Amino acid sequence: MPKDKNDEVVVVVVEEKEYSSHAEQVRVNHPPPERVAKLESSLLKAYEKVLVYKEVPFIVFDDLNAEELAVAFVQYPIIVKPTLCCVNVAQRAVKRDLGFDYSTYSGKISDTQAKLLAGYIKPLLPPAIAVPALMELDRFFWTDKGMRKQKGSWEKVVTQALCDASGEAFKKRKFVCDKEEFEIDAAYPAKQQITVAIDIKRIESPRDIHKRADEIINKAQKFKKVCPEGQFFAVVYFPFPNQHINVQSRLRDDHIDGVFFAGETNSSIATAVNMLAGMLHLKKTNE
Repeated sequence: MPKDKNDEVVVVVVEEKEYSSHAEQVRVNHPPPERVAKLESSLLKAYEKVLVYKEVPFIVFDDLNAEELAVAFVQYPIIVKPTLCCVNVAQRAVKRDLGFDYSTYSGKISDTQAKLLAGYIKPLLPPAIAVPALMELDRFFWTDKGMRKQKGSWEKVVTQALCDASGEAFKKRKFVCDKEEFEIDAAYPAKQQITVAIDIKRIESPRDIHKRADEIINKAQKFKKVCPEGQFFAVVYFPFPNQHINVQSRLRDDHIDGVFFAGETNSSIATAVNMLAGMLHLKKTNE
């Protein structure tokens, strides 16, 4: 421990950051040099029979300063997303570390935002990167965004189908239990006390059954605690029909009044919501 001239103990206090920034996490979690070297070597050996060497343009980020990068962002906003992709920075990280909301797919960016963003990612950028590699990153994340959007819209399709089948309005609503707020994907009625709560859940993998089932059961228990006379149902997407019985078994709980399975086709969704509407005695009759 350091001491001063009078041999008095000097206490050095090192203040640790309780939370690391996204940029710090990126730096810490870069693949180690040995993995990079092994991966390159393995790729060259594994695909040596189909290797073709071509001349492609490279962006040398080492020769670009933050001010020049900011100007490029303002002039060509479309390059913002792929440039951020190559350093694992997305919209949430920008909001968290820089304090402003910015859609990385936006068609424009202000001078101030561009300067903040460029200064933030410049230390994280690789020395250079091939243009085709950057374009492939953009393709990957564009496709990922589209797939996530498609999955998110499934809930809306199910809710609308339920409205059509019943002739009633089912809306996304919230309730509070034990000072905690919960969201119901499709609730009836649209206003006043909720009498029917429907949790619409996608379970994409068998290994997610227990986690997602626990989420559904917990919400059902909380709902029944607040609305003991209400009914709680689950509409589940699980692309393994031969394992539906496992999901049903996992969701067997006194607080859940019914579980229905629906796929992506309109006919599958219609079958599920018609059964549900019939159980609720809300099925629309043809006049």
